[in-house]
Amino acid sequence: KKYILASGRVEETEIFRLIFGTLYPAYYSYKAVKSKDIKEYVKWMMYWIIFALFTTAETFTDIFLCWFPFYYELKIAFVAWLLSPYTKGSSLLYRKFVHPTLSSKEKEIDDCLVQAKDRSYDALVHFGKRGLNVAATAAVMAASKGQGALSERLRSFSMQDLSTIRGDSSSTVPPSVTVRTSSKQSQPKTSRSTSEGTGSSGKETASVLAT
Repeated sequence: KKYILASGRVEETEIFRLIFGTLYPAYYSYKAVKSKDIKEYVKWMMYWIIFALFTTAETFTDIFLCWFPFYYELKIAFVAWLLSPYTKGSSLLYRKFVHPTLSSKEKEIDDCLVQAKDRSYDALVHFGKRGLNVAATAAVMAASKGQGALSERLRSFSMQDLSTIRGDSSSTVPPSVTVRTSSKQSQPKTSRSTSEGTGSSGKETASVLAT
């Protein structure tokens, strides 16, 4: 039950802060910019500075002071005090505390911001270079792996082609050999027949001459 009540109080506080602490001042800030009223413009600028500091402090106080009695009710009362035209809480806090503190520390804050900007730029360039180097090495490794796979595939294809060519040549060679051997075998037979024919004709001529 305590957890449910606490969560309900948190939701009510957030809704109040959203409506009266953010949307309401945003609309009147728009009207001040539109009307170009310097007095209203300065008033709402002071409010937004105080509200930004309040939101920053609220991030930590919600962790360490949420157990404090009437903590969320005090937050609602503080936002109402900032907004009230009778109390003018934002103007009071800005003129009494924020403006003197920022004026005395303005140079140091600017130096810290410049150093932080330079360091962030150097860190960004450093990490950008490292990212490019990693991407380049990864691309080179991928290209080398792909080239090796492609060469192996081409070698496998070439070996397959050579094997098929050798198979074709081995299948075509024996008929030619048989033809050549058959032609060689036929040549003695024809020579023998011609020699026998010449021998018989010579015998016939010899017998005719003898008669």
